[in-house]
Amino acid sequence: MMESFFANSSLLLEFAIFTSYFAALIAVAFFSYQKQKSDTDFILGDRSLNFWLTALSAHASDMSSWLFLGYPALVFMTGLFSAWAAIGLTVFMFLNWQFIAPKLRVVTEQSNSLTLSSYFETRFGDTSGSLRLISAFMSVLFFTFYISSGLVGLGVLVESLFGLSYLAGISIGLFIVVLYVFMGGYRTVAWIDLFQGFFLLGVIVFIPVYLLIQFGGLDPVMKAVEAKNLTTSLFPNFSAYTITKILLTSFGWGLGYLGQPHILTKFMGIRCVSDMYKAKIVGISWQTIALAAATLIGLIGVFVFPQGLEDPQQVILNIVKTSLAPFFAGLVLCAILAATTNVMAAQILVVASNLSEDFYKRLFRRHATPQEMLWISRASVLLIAVLGFAIAFFKISTIYQLVLYSWSGLGASFGPLLLLSLYLKSINKYGAFVGILTGGLTAAIWPYFDNLYQWDIPSLVPAFALSLFAIQTVSYLARKQLSLPVEP
Repeated sequence: MMESFFANSSLLLEFAIFTSYFAALIAVAFFSYQKQKSDTDFILGDRSLNFWLTALSAHASDMSSWLFLGYPALVFMTGLFSAWAAIGLTVFMFLNWQFIAPKLRVVTEQSNSLTLSSYFETRFGDTSGSLRLISAFMSVLFFTFYISSGLVGLGVLVESLFGLSYLAGISIGLFIVVLYVFMGGYRTVAWIDLFQGFFLLGVIVFIPVYLLIQFGGLDPVMKAVEAKNLTTSLFPNFSAYTITKILLTSFGWGLGYLGQPHILTKFMGIRCVSDMYKAKIVGISWQTIALAAATLIGLIGVFVFPQGLEDPQQVILNIVKTSLAPFFAGLVLCAILAATTNVMAAQILVVASNLSEDFYKRLFRRHATPQEMLWISRASVLLIAVLGFAIAFFKISTIYQLVLYSWSGLGASFGPLLLLSLYLKSINKYGAFVGILTGGLTAAIWPYFDNLYQWDIPSLVPAFALSLFAIQTVSYLARKQLSLPVEP
């Protein structure tokens, strides 16, 4: 009787923390609703963000339920060697801040571009609309799967902690995200990201620090990892196979940063280019600490659950339920939901901009008023939410696999072209079109061939390389055949 009372009390406390937290988010969105006057306000916040907002928004909107559920599950199953995924992400995000962010901020303001699609169209002087449409199509395609991964995470979370159905979990999560994106837009999402970024970091650091103190340090944890024959070192050996695996893992995740629209748009919205350096320091520091803590959580899971788990994605949830008091469990719940909703909000906003700016305005209403485009943007939010819900409903894959598939598709579609467009003058619209198509299609179909032949090569690596080759080759051939000039 008493056990049932305490169990119900714990559940009520967790639920109260959850509802209070998200009521505050909805209040922020409602407060900013009246400030949205145009599609520029809604999509890029009128390029008015300071470096704190830019940094935390870029990184918090990057780390989804993958940070709490997908990545710790990978470490839990394979050991410390999988941390090369996190190392690759951190290194390439630094390169992103260093070499992409400042240039992209300048050129998109000069061309008055609100999306990557519109930037590519202007950069390559494409009046046919084909370049803008193919890039928008790839964005919508892969983001739909990306958004569904967040919904799967929400469904798993609510199902595990509250005992509600998976369907109820994805429905509740989608309603919350859509509501505050629909009402607030870019600036609201950025302010919420700032708050949630600090909160998320505090929670994910607290868990391993608290538990390691309870367990007597890292030594017993690493002994448990070794006892299960999992890797306990970043360099198990220095064989050619191991070095190749390190490079493939690092590049297979890290290269994706060069082409993620929901992160790149954060660079486009900063107030001053001179603030990029400070934003880079804040953002990379946040990412390094968060990923290190997530790695420790995966390793701690091996110590706490030596017999394994039926669903490794729930390793952090099981740690929380067995090791922390209800109040802290409620905070962890909010942090995981924050991580998931951060990314979903940024992604839905980007896809809404693609649907409104790149499809509706480009194909149907070139002279639409700012107010009309604002409402089309909001309608697009609802449409993409429904598509993501449909994929999540059938739960076709794990969170890790969905994120990797989407991340690779976006990175290969846009990363090579963005990089070359900022640094080379010899690229033209023909190479750009073929490059987007080659990168996106290769990333989309590679996993099926990779699984068939067991090559174990991340799809982003060959897709990125083929896209680079296609862009430059087709641009060169087009110049020769059509006698096109090289930009001065």
